[in-house]
Amino acid sequence: MHIVLALLGSIATILMILSRLADAGIDLGGLNPFLWNRRRKWRKKYDGNPLFKIDTPLDATAILMVATAKADGDMSREDKTLLLNLFETKFNLSKKDAAGLMISSAHLLGNGKEFTKNVKSFLEPSKASFSDIQANSAIELVSTIAGDPSSMHENVQAFLQHVQQELTPEIKDQNKTW
Repeated sequence: MHIVLALLGSIATILMILSRLADAGIDLGGLNPFLWNRRRKWRKKYDGNPLFKIDTPLDATAILMVATAKADGDMSREDKTLLLNLFETKFNLSKKDAAGLMISSAHLLGNGKEFTKNVKSFLEPSKASFSDIQANSAIELVSTIAGDPSSMHENVQAFLQHVQQELTPEIKDQNKTW
């Protein structure tokens, strides 16, 4: 009987101590590894750059086009006009939607320094969604924005090479049966 009373006394003491710790602001629930993992994933998702979470080919291509226009500095009026025309004709958007796409792409891009270094990680979420035709069209559109290769700025040329390297469809061996 004395063992049961000692055990109940110990349990009551531990519960009282935990209650006092909770009142003082120390919560032992934070030591739960599953809760910690969930919080870490959420913090990573929340604190991450939304630019690197684009998963649709249209949005990714639009951001690539705006980044090409901004690679040698700020966009000129001609670049903006060309972008809007391409958004309207190639993406079949209205004037309002094309302007909204350009504004949102420029806003997400910011100054573009982080983006130009990480083209591969930018395209990672959306690369699987690109069909071969869309990838070739995206390369063509980015090349159109880049302009004449002979007078192209070196930053634009380097960026264009990164985009072509990432979006060029893999050539599959046609002679292979299995």
